[in-house]
Amino acid sequence: MMNLFVNGDAILNFSERFSSMKGKRVAVLGFGVSNRPLAEMLAGAGALVTVRDKGIKSHDELAGYEQMGIRFIMGDGYLDALNEEIIFKTPGIRADTPQIRAAVEAGALLTSEMQLFFDCAPCTVIGITGSDGKTTTTTLTAEMLRASGAGVFLGGNIGMPLLPEISNMNKDDFAVVELSSFQLQTMKSSPDRSVITNITPNHLDYHADMREYIDAKMKILDFQKSNSLAVLNYDDENTVRALERVRGRAVVFSARTVPPEDLRTPEGGKVTRIFLRDGAIYKEQKKILPVKDIKIPGVHNVMNYMAAIGVLDGIVSEETVLSVARSFGGVEHRIEFVRRFNGVDYYNSSIDSSPTRTMAALSSFDKKVIAILGGYDKKIPYDVLGEPLCRSTKAVILTGATADKIKKAVLSSFAYSEGCPAIFEEPDYRSAVLRARDIAEEGDTVLLSPASASFDSFKNFEERGRFFKQMVNDFGKA
Repeated sequence: MMNLFVNGDAILNFSERFSSMKGKRVAVLGFGVSNRPLAEMLAGAGALVTVRDKGIKSHDELAGYEQMGIRFIMGDGYLDALNEEIIFKTPGIRADTPQIRAAVEAGALLTSEMQLFFDCAPCTVIGITGSDGKTTTTTLTAEMLRASGAGVFLGGNIGMPLLPEISNMNKDDFAVVELSSFQLQTMKSSPDRSVITNITPNHLDYHADMREYIDAKMKILDFQKSNSLAVLNYDDENTVRALERVRGRAVVFSARTVPPEDLRTPEGGKVTRIFLRDGAIYKEQKKILPVKDIKIPGVHNVMNYMAAIGVLDGIVSEETVLSVARSFGGVEHRIEFVRRFNGVDYYNSSIDSSPTRTMAALSSFDKKVIAILGGYDKKIPYDVLGEPLCRSTKAVILTGATADKIKKAVLSSFAYSEGCPAIFEEPDYRSAVLRARDIAEEGDTVLLSPASASFDSFKNFEERGRFFKQMVNDFGKA
Protein backbone atom coordinates (compact mmCIF):
# COMPACT_ATOMS: atom_id res chain seq x y z
CA MET A 1 0.00 0.00 0.00
CA MET A 2 1.25 3.47 -0.79
CA ASN A 3 2.43 5.61 2.10
CA LEU A 4 1.99 9.19 1.01
CA PHE A 5 3.16 10.94 4.14
CA VAL A 6 6.37 9.24 5.22
CA ASN A 7 9.79 9.62 3.61
CA GLY A 8 12.11 7.09 5.22
CA ASP A 9 12.13 7.83 8.94
CA ALA A 10 11.55 11.55 8.43
CA ILE A 11 7.99 12.78 8.72
CA LEU A 12 7.34 15.40 6.09
CA ASN A 13 6.19 18.79 7.30
CA PHE A 14 2.76 20.19 6.65
CA SER A 15 3.48 22.10 3.43
CA GLU A 16 5.50 19.19 2.01
CA ARG A 17 2.68 16.78 2.74
CA PHE A 18 0.21 18.89 0.84
CA SER A 19 2.56 19.54 -2.06
CA SER A 20 3.01 15.77 -2.33
CA MET A 21 -0.73 15.59 -3.13
CA LYS A 22 -0.27 17.39 -6.45
CA GLY A 23 -1.70 15.35 -9.29
CA LYS A 24 -3.01 12.62 -6.98
CA ARG A 25 -6.57 11.41 -7.44
CA VAL A 26 -8.19 12.00 -4.05
CA ALA A 27 -11.69 11.08 -2.83
CA VAL A 28 -13.29 12.96 0.05
CA LEU A 29 -16.16 10.86 1.42
CA GLY A 30 -18.76 13.07 3.07
CA PHE A 31 -19.05 16.83 2.78
CA GLY A 32 -19.65 17.93 6.34
CA VAL A 33 -18.04 20.58 8.53
CA SER A 34 -14.54 19.09 8.69
CA ASN A 35 -14.28 17.77 5.14
CA ARG A 36 -15.18 21.04 3.42
CA PRO A 37 -11.97 22.87 4.36
CA LEU A 38 -10.09 19.61 3.71
CA ALA A 39 -11.40 19.48 0.13
CA GLU A 40 -10.43 23.13 -0.40
CA MET A 41 -6.92 22.56 0.94
CA LEU A 42 -6.41 19.45 -1.20
CA ALA A 43 -7.64 21.22 -4.33
CA GLY A 44 -5.38 24.18 -3.51
CA ALA A 45 -2.42 21.78 -3.34
CA GLY A 46 -3.17 20.54 -6.86
CA ALA A 47 -4.87 17.26 -5.98
CA LEU A 48 -7.59 15.98 -8.31
CA VAL A 49 -10.40 16.02 -5.76
CA THR A 50 -13.70 14.15 -6.04
CA VAL A 51 -16.19 14.72 -3.23
CA ARG A 52 -18.60 11.83 -2.73
CA ASP A 53 -21.66 12.35 -0.54
CA LYS A 54 -24.92 10.45 -0.21
CA GLY A 55 -26.84 13.69 0.28
CA ILE A 56 -27.85 15.92 -2.60
CA LYS A 57 -26.46 19.45 -2.33
CA SER A 58 -27.80 22.46 -4.21
CA HIS A 59 -25.96 23.92 -7.20
CA ASP A 60 -25.53 27.21 -5.34
CA GLU A 61 -23.92 25.38 -2.42
CA LEU A 62 -21.41 23.61 -4.68
CA ALA A 63 -20.67 26.32 -7.25
CA GLY A 64 -17.71 27.84 -5.41
CA TYR A 65 -16.11 24.44 -4.89
CA GLU A 66 -16.60 23.46 -8.52
CA GLN A 67 -14.74 26.60 -9.52
CA MET A 68 -11.77 25.22 -7.57
CA GLY A 69 -11.85 22.15 -9.79
CA ILE A 70 -13.56 19.89 -7.25
CA ARG A 71 -15.77 17.20 -8.80
CA PHE A 72 -18.91 15.92 -7.08
CA ILE A 73 -20.63 12.52 -7.09
CA MET A 74 -23.85 12.71 -5.07
CA GLY A 75 -26.79 10.51 -4.13
CA ASP A 76 -27.26 6.78 -3.62
CA GLY A 77 -24.47 5.80 -6.00
CA TYR A 78 -21.88 8.07 -4.42
CA LEU A 79 -19.44 5.21 -3.78
CA ASP A 80 -19.73 3.66 -7.24
CA ALA A 81 -16.40 3.23 -9.11
CA LEU A 82 -14.40 4.32 -6.07
CA ASN A 83 -10.99 4.24 -7.73
CA GLU A 84 -9.10 7.21 -6.32
CA GLU A 85 -5.56 6.73 -5.01
CA ILE A 86 -6.23 8.34 -1.62
CA ILE A 87 -9.54 8.19 0.27
CA PHE A 88 -10.39 10.59 3.10
CA LYS A 89 -13.30 9.00 4.96
CA THR A 90 -15.76 10.94 7.10
CA PRO A 91 -16.24 9.31 10.54
CA GLY A 92 -19.86 8.34 9.91
CA ILE A 93 -19.05 5.96 7.04
CA ARG A 94 -17.77 2.53 8.09
CA ALA A 95 -14.38 1.50 6.75
CA ASP A 96 -15.70 -1.99 5.95
CA THR A 97 -18.26 -0.65 3.48
CA PRO A 98 -17.79 -2.99 0.49
CA GLN A 99 -16.75 -0.27 -1.96
CA ILE A 100 -14.18 1.16 0.47
CA ARG A 101 -12.81 -2.27 1.33
CA ALA A 102 -12.44 -3.11 -2.36
CA ALA A 103 -10.62 0.17 -3.04
CA VAL A 104 -8.17 -0.44 -0.18
CA GLU A 105 -7.54 -4.00 -1.37
CA ALA A 106 -6.77 -2.53 -4.81
CA GLY A 107 -4.09 -0.29 -3.26
CA ALA A 108 -5.86 2.90 -2.20
CA LEU A 109 -4.67 4.68 0.95
CA LEU A 110 -7.53 5.08 3.45
CA THR A 111 -7.14 7.99 5.83
CA SER A 112 -9.13 10.85 7.37
CA GLU A 113 -9.04 14.56 8.05
CA MET A 114 -8.27 13.83 11.72
CA GLN A 115 -5.45 11.43 10.83
CA LEU A 116 -3.89 14.10 8.60
CA PHE A 117 -4.15 16.62 11.44
CA PHE A 118 -2.40 14.25 13.84
CA ASP A 119 0.32 13.60 11.27
CA CYS A 120 0.92 17.32 10.73
CA ALA A 121 0.27 18.99 14.11
CA PRO A 122 3.39 20.87 15.27
CA CYS A 123 2.23 21.19 18.89
CA THR A 124 1.24 18.99 21.84
CA VAL A 125 -2.01 17.16 21.07
CA ILE A 126 -4.35 16.29 23.94
CA GLY A 127 -7.06 13.81 22.91
CA ILE A 128 -10.17 13.08 24.97
CA THR A 129 -12.68 10.32 24.35
CA GLY A 130 -15.31 8.38 26.32
CA SER A 131 -19.00 7.60 26.33
CA ASP A 132 -19.85 10.41 28.76
CA GLY A 133 -18.23 13.64 29.82
CA LYS A 134 -15.79 14.07 26.96
CA THR A 135 -17.09 17.46 25.80
CA THR A 136 -17.04 18.98 29.28
CA THR A 137 -13.61 17.46 29.99
CA THR A 138 -12.30 18.74 26.65
CA THR A 139 -13.68 22.21 27.34
CA LEU A 140 -12.32 22.26 30.90
CA THR A 141 -8.88 21.21 29.67
CA ALA A 142 -8.86 24.04 27.14
CA GLU A 143 -10.12 26.55 29.73
CA MET A 144 -7.37 25.62 32.19
CA LEU A 145 -4.70 25.93 29.51
CA ARG A 146 -6.01 29.32 28.40
CA ALA A 147 -6.12 30.52 32.00
CA SER A 148 -2.47 29.51 32.34
CA GLY A 149 -1.56 31.68 29.35
CA ALA A 150 -0.97 28.88 26.85
CA GLY A 151 -1.94 29.02 23.18
CA VAL A 152 -4.90 26.67 22.72
CA PHE A 153 -6.73 25.26 19.70
CA LEU A 154 -9.97 23.46 20.60
CA GLY A 155 -11.72 21.17 18.12
CA GLY A 156 -12.36 17.72 16.73
CA ASN A 157 -15.70 16.11 17.49
CA ILE A 158 -16.59 19.18 19.54
CA GLY A 159 -17.32 20.91 16.25
CA MET A 160 -14.32 22.88 14.99
CA PRO A 161 -12.02 21.38 12.30
CA LEU A 162 -8.40 21.91 13.31
CA LEU A 163 -6.60 21.13 10.07
CA PRO A 164 -7.05 24.68 8.66
CA GLU A 165 -5.50 26.08 11.86
CA ILE A 166 -2.20 24.20 11.58
CA SER A 167 -0.39 27.11 9.95
CA ASN A 168 -1.25 29.21 13.02
CA MET A 169 0.09 26.68 15.54
CA ASN A 170 3.47 26.85 17.25
CA LYS A 171 5.37 24.06 18.99
CA ASP A 172 4.53 25.52 22.44
CA ASP A 173 0.78 25.53 21.76
CA PHE A 174 -1.77 22.85 22.64
CA ALA A 175 -4.43 21.26 20.44
CA VAL A 176 -7.23 19.91 22.64
CA VAL A 177 -9.24 17.42 20.60
CA GLU A 178 -12.47 15.61 21.39
CA LEU A 179 -12.45 12.23 19.65
CA SER A 180 -15.43 9.98 18.91
CA SER A 181 -15.32 6.21 18.45
CA PHE A 182 -16.10 6.85 14.77
CA GLN A 183 -12.98 9.00 14.40
CA LEU A 184 -10.73 6.69 16.40
CA GLN A 185 -11.65 3.47 14.64
CA THR A 186 -9.30 4.03 11.70
CA MET A 187 -6.65 6.18 13.44
CA LYS A 188 -3.00 5.20 13.25
CA SER A 189 -1.73 7.85 15.68
CA SER A 190 -2.28 8.56 19.37
CA PRO A 191 -2.35 11.96 21.06
CA ASP A 192 0.61 13.03 23.18
CA ARG A 193 -1.75 13.02 26.15
CA SER A 194 -4.98 10.98 26.21
CA VAL A 195 -8.09 10.64 28.37
CA ILE A 196 -10.75 7.93 28.37
CA THR A 197 -13.54 9.24 30.61
CA ASN A 198 -15.51 5.96 30.65
CA ILE A 199 -16.90 3.34 28.28
CA THR A 200 -20.58 2.37 28.50
CA PRO A 201 -22.98 1.08 25.81
CA ASN A 202 -23.43 3.66 23.05
CA HIS A 203 -23.63 3.92 19.25
CA LEU A 204 -24.57 0.27 18.85
CA ASP A 205 -26.59 1.30 15.79
CA TYR A 206 -23.21 1.97 14.12
CA HIS A 207 -20.80 -0.47 15.76
CA ALA A 208 -21.22 -4.19 15.14
CA ASP A 209 -21.29 -4.90 18.87
CA MET A 210 -20.05 -3.65 22.24
CA ARG A 211 -16.64 -5.26 21.71
CA GLU A 212 -16.06 -3.24 18.55
CA TYR A 213 -17.16 -0.06 20.32
CA ILE A 214 -14.71 -0.69 23.19
CA ASP A 215 -11.90 -1.47 20.75
CA ALA A 216 -12.56 1.78 18.88
CA LYS A 217 -12.25 3.80 22.10
CA MET A 218 -9.07 1.95 23.05
CA LYS A 219 -7.44 3.00 19.76
CA ILE A 220 -6.60 6.30 21.42
CA LEU A 221 -3.84 4.38 23.28
CA ASP A 222 -2.58 2.04 20.58
CA PHE A 223 0.11 4.28 19.08
CA GLN A 224 1.51 5.90 22.20
CA LYS A 225 5.19 6.61 22.69
CA SER A 226 7.28 6.21 25.83
CA ASN A 227 6.72 9.89 26.75
CA SER A 228 2.94 9.73 26.27
CA LEU A 229 0.46 10.20 29.11
CA ALA A 230 -2.79 8.25 29.50
CA VAL A 231 -5.54 9.25 31.95
CA LEU A 232 -8.07 6.53 32.82
CA ASN A 233 -11.23 6.29 34.91
CA TYR A 234 -10.53 3.81 37.72
CA ASP A 235 -14.26 3.51 38.48
CA ASP A 236 -15.02 2.03 35.03
CA GLU A 237 -14.09 -1.61 34.43
CA ASN A 238 -13.43 -1.09 30.73
CA THR A 239 -11.04 1.81 31.23
CA VAL A 240 -9.28 0.08 34.14
CA ARG A 241 -8.42 -2.76 31.74
CA ALA A 242 -6.94 -0.18 29.38
CA LEU A 243 -4.08 0.29 31.85
CA GLU A 244 -2.54 -2.84 30.32
CA ARG A 245 -2.19 -0.97 26.99
CA VAL A 246 -0.38 2.10 28.34
CA ARG A 247 3.10 2.60 26.88
CA GLY A 248 4.09 5.76 28.76
CA ARG A 249 2.96 7.42 31.99
CA ALA A 250 -0.48 6.81 33.46
CA VAL A 251 -2.92 8.64 35.74
CA VAL A 252 -6.07 7.05 37.18
CA PHE A 253 -8.93 8.95 38.80
CA SER A 254 -11.74 7.78 41.05
CA ALA A 255 -14.71 9.32 42.84
CA ARG A 256 -15.49 6.06 44.69
CA THR A 257 -12.24 4.88 46.21
CA VAL A 258 -8.56 5.57 46.67
CA PRO A 259 -6.79 3.46 44.02
CA PRO A 260 -4.05 1.21 45.42
CA GLU A 261 -0.58 2.70 45.82
CA ASP A 262 1.13 -0.18 44.04
CA LEU A 263 -0.52 0.36 40.64
CA ARG A 264 2.04 0.06 37.85
CA THR A 265 2.07 0.49 34.09
CA PRO A 266 3.20 -2.43 31.90
CA GLU A 267 6.64 -0.78 31.79
CA GLY A 268 6.76 -0.73 35.59
CA GLY A 269 6.12 2.97 36.06
CA LYS A 270 4.19 4.13 39.12
CA VAL A 271 0.64 5.24 38.29
CA THR A 272 -0.39 8.66 39.60
CA ARG A 273 -3.68 8.59 41.53
CA ILE A 274 -6.37 11.29 41.69
CA PHE A 275 -9.21 10.74 44.17
CA LEU A 276 -11.68 12.32 46.61
CA ARG A 277 -10.86 12.81 50.27
CA ASP A 278 -12.55 15.03 52.86
CA GLY A 279 -14.59 16.92 50.24
CA ALA A 280 -11.64 17.70 47.96
CA ILE A 281 -9.85 16.36 44.90
CA TYR A 282 -6.37 15.08 45.74
CA LYS A 283 -3.49 14.14 43.45
CA GLU A 284 -1.58 11.63 45.53
CA GLN A 285 -1.21 13.37 48.90
CA LYS A 286 -1.61 16.90 47.56
CA LYS A 287 -4.94 18.70 47.87
CA ILE A 288 -5.81 20.20 44.48
CA LEU A 289 -9.42 21.42 44.52
CA PRO A 290 -12.23 21.58 47.12
CA VAL A 291 -15.40 20.16 45.55
CA LYS A 292 -17.42 23.09 46.94
CA ASP A 293 -15.49 25.41 44.63
CA ILE A 294 -16.70 23.63 41.48
CA LYS A 295 -19.45 25.79 40.00
CA ILE A 296 -21.12 23.13 37.83
CA PRO A 297 -23.14 20.51 39.74
CA GLY A 298 -22.88 16.73 39.94
CA VAL A 299 -20.40 14.00 40.82
CA HIS A 300 -19.89 13.39 37.10
CA ASN A 301 -18.54 16.93 36.79
CA VAL A 302 -16.20 16.32 39.72
CA MET A 303 -14.87 13.40 37.67
CA ASN A 304 -14.56 15.62 34.61
CA TYR A 305 -12.36 17.91 36.70
CA MET A 306 -10.30 14.93 37.83
CA ALA A 307 -9.73 13.90 34.22
CA ALA A 308 -8.73 17.43 33.18
CA ILE A 309 -6.40 17.79 36.17
CA GLY A 310 -4.84 14.43 35.29
CA VAL A 311 -4.19 15.18 31.63
CA LEU A 312 -2.66 18.57 32.54
CA ASP A 313 -0.34 17.05 35.15
CA GLY A 314 2.79 19.19 35.26
CA ILE A 315 1.36 21.87 32.96
CA VAL A 316 -1.09 24.01 34.97
CA SER A 317 -0.99 25.12 38.60
CA GLU A 318 -3.46 24.44 41.40
CA GLU A 319 -4.26 28.17 41.41
CA THR A 320 -5.30 27.97 37.75
CA VAL A 321 -7.50 24.93 38.40
CA LEU A 322 -9.21 26.72 41.30
CA SER A 323 -9.78 29.88 39.25
CA VAL A 324 -11.45 27.93 36.43
CA ALA A 325 -13.56 25.86 38.85
CA ARG A 326 -14.98 28.99 40.47
CA SER A 327 -15.82 30.70 37.17
CA PHE A 328 -16.66 27.98 34.62
CA GLY A 329 -20.44 27.75 34.23
CA GLY A 330 -20.58 24.65 32.06
CA VAL A 331 -21.15 23.83 28.40
CA GLU A 332 -24.42 24.55 26.62
CA HIS A 333 -26.94 21.66 26.69
CA ARG A 334 -25.31 20.04 29.75
CA ILE A 335 -27.57 20.56 32.77
CA GLU A 336 -27.93 24.13 31.54
CA PHE A 337 -30.28 26.30 33.59
CA VAL A 338 -32.81 27.89 31.22
CA ARG A 339 -35.17 29.91 33.41
CA ARG A 340 -37.58 29.89 36.33
CA PHE A 341 -41.22 30.22 35.27
CA ASN A 342 -44.13 30.22 37.74
CA GLY A 343 -41.76 28.92 40.42
CA VAL A 344 -40.55 26.00 38.28
CA ASP A 345 -36.88 25.62 37.27
CA TYR A 346 -36.17 24.37 33.74
CA TYR A 347 -32.88 22.67 32.79
CA ASN A 348 -31.64 21.69 29.34
CA SER A 349 -29.42 18.61 29.20
CA SER A 350 -30.03 17.67 25.57
CA ILE A 351 -26.50 16.23 25.32
CA ASP A 352 -27.74 13.25 27.37
CA SER A 353 -27.97 10.76 24.52
CA SER A 354 -27.48 7.58 26.57
CA PRO A 355 -28.86 6.11 29.81
CA THR A 356 -25.62 6.71 31.72
CA ARG A 357 -25.66 10.41 30.82
CA THR A 358 -29.24 10.73 32.06
CA MET A 359 -28.36 8.86 35.26
CA ALA A 360 -25.55 11.34 35.89
CA ALA A 361 -27.86 14.29 35.23
CA LEU A 362 -30.51 12.95 37.61
CA SER A 363 -27.90 12.52 40.35
CA SER A 364 -27.10 16.24 40.14
CA PHE A 365 -30.40 17.21 41.80
CA ASP A 366 -31.25 16.76 45.46
CA LYS A 367 -34.97 16.33 44.84
CA LYS A 368 -37.21 14.46 42.42
CA VAL A 369 -37.59 16.08 39.01
CA ILE A 370 -39.97 15.96 36.07
CA ALA A 371 -37.91 14.40 33.27
CA ILE A 372 -38.50 14.57 29.52
CA LEU A 373 -36.97 11.57 27.73
CA GLY A 374 -36.90 9.73 24.44
CA GLY A 375 -35.62 10.01 20.90
CA TYR A 376 -33.72 8.12 18.22
CA ASP A 377 -32.90 4.48 19.02
CA LYS A 378 -29.15 3.67 18.94
CA LYS A 379 -29.92 0.01 19.76
CA ILE A 380 -28.57 0.26 23.30
CA PRO A 381 -30.20 -1.29 26.42
CA TYR A 382 -32.31 0.87 28.74
CA ASP A 383 -32.89 -1.54 31.63
CA VAL A 384 -30.27 0.24 33.75
CA LEU A 385 -32.31 3.46 33.63
CA GLY A 386 -35.42 2.06 35.33
CA GLU A 387 -34.34 2.31 38.96
CA PRO A 388 -32.77 5.82 38.72
CA LEU A 389 -35.93 7.15 37.07
CA CYS A 390 -38.09 5.59 39.79
CA ARG A 391 -35.94 7.03 42.58
CA SER A 392 -35.18 10.46 41.09
CA THR A 393 -38.32 11.55 39.23
CA LYS A 394 -41.88 12.39 40.19
CA ALA A 395 -42.94 12.14 36.54
CA VAL A 396 -41.42 10.97 33.26
CA ILE A 397 -42.67 12.33 29.96
CA LEU A 398 -41.78 10.07 27.05
CA THR A 399 -41.65 10.68 23.31
CA GLY A 400 -39.75 9.42 20.28
CA ALA A 401 -38.56 6.01 19.15
CA THR A 402 -37.15 4.94 22.52
CA ALA A 403 -40.25 5.84 24.55
CA ASP A 404 -41.45 2.23 24.79
CA LYS A 405 -38.01 0.96 25.92
CA ILE A 406 -37.77 3.59 28.64
CA LYS A 407 -41.35 2.95 29.79
CA LYS A 408 -40.64 -0.78 30.01
CA ALA A 409 -37.48 -0.11 32.05
CA VAL A 410 -39.47 1.96 34.55
CA LEU A 411 -42.42 -0.43 34.86
CA SER A 412 -40.19 -3.49 35.30
CA SER A 413 -37.97 -1.89 37.95
CA PHE A 414 -38.27 -3.25 41.50
CA ALA A 415 -38.33 0.41 42.63
CA TYR A 416 -41.54 1.20 40.71
CA SER A 417 -44.87 1.45 42.46
CA GLU A 418 -48.20 2.41 40.93
CA GLY A 419 -48.02 6.03 39.78
CA CYS A 420 -44.49 6.59 41.15
CA PRO A 421 -43.29 8.03 38.93
CA ALA A 422 -46.22 9.15 36.86
CA ILE A 423 -45.71 8.24 33.18
CA PHE A 424 -46.91 10.34 30.27
CA GLU A 425 -46.48 9.55 26.57
CA GLU A 426 -46.55 12.32 23.98
CA PRO A 427 -46.38 12.26 20.16
CA ASP A 428 -43.57 14.82 19.83
CA TYR A 429 -41.25 17.11 21.75
CA ARG A 430 -43.54 20.13 21.58
CA SER A 431 -46.32 18.17 23.28
CA ALA A 432 -43.84 16.76 25.81
CA VAL A 433 -42.60 20.20 26.87
CA LEU A 434 -46.15 21.52 27.16
CA ARG A 435 -47.12 18.48 29.26
CA ALA A 436 -44.18 19.18 31.59
CA ARG A 437 -45.30 22.80 31.99
CA ASP A 438 -48.88 21.76 32.69
CA ILE A 439 -48.11 19.21 35.41
CA ALA A 440 -45.28 21.15 37.11
CA GLU A 441 -46.04 22.89 40.39
CA GLU A 442 -44.23 25.67 42.18
CA GLY A 443 -40.91 24.37 43.50
CA ASP A 444 -40.59 21.65 40.83
CA THR A 445 -37.70 21.13 38.43
CA VAL A 446 -38.19 20.12 34.80
CA LEU A 447 -35.20 18.42 33.19
CA LEU A 448 -34.77 17.67 29.50
CA SER A 449 -32.50 14.60 29.57
CA PRO A 450 -33.51 12.39 26.63
CA ALA A 451 -31.20 9.37 27.22
CA SER A 452 -31.41 9.04 23.43
CA ALA A 453 -30.01 10.56 20.26
CA SER A 454 -31.99 13.24 18.47
CA PHE A 455 -32.06 12.09 14.86
CA ASP A 456 -35.69 10.94 14.73
CA SER A 457 -36.89 14.53 15.22
CA PHE A 458 -33.90 16.91 15.09
CA LYS A 459 -30.68 17.38 13.14
CA ASN A 460 -28.60 17.02 16.31
CA PHE A 461 -28.77 17.38 20.09
CA GLU A 462 -27.96 21.12 19.82
CA GLU A 463 -31.06 21.73 17.73
CA ARG A 464 -33.13 19.71 20.21
CA GLY A 465 -31.76 21.73 23.14
CA ARG A 466 -32.38 25.06 21.43
CA PHE A 467 -35.94 23.96 20.60
CA PHE A 468 -36.53 23.20 24.27
CA LYS A 469 -35.00 26.48 25.42
CA GLN A 470 -37.01 28.50 22.91
CA MET A 471 -40.25 26.90 24.04
CA VAL A 472 -39.45 27.47 27.72
CA ASN A 473 -38.38 31.07 27.14
CA ASP A 474 -41.63 31.70 25.26
CA PHE A 475 -43.77 30.58 28.21
CA GLY A 476 -45.97 33.45 29.34
CA LYS A 477 -45.64 35.44 26.13
CA ALA A 478 -48.81 36.48 24.39
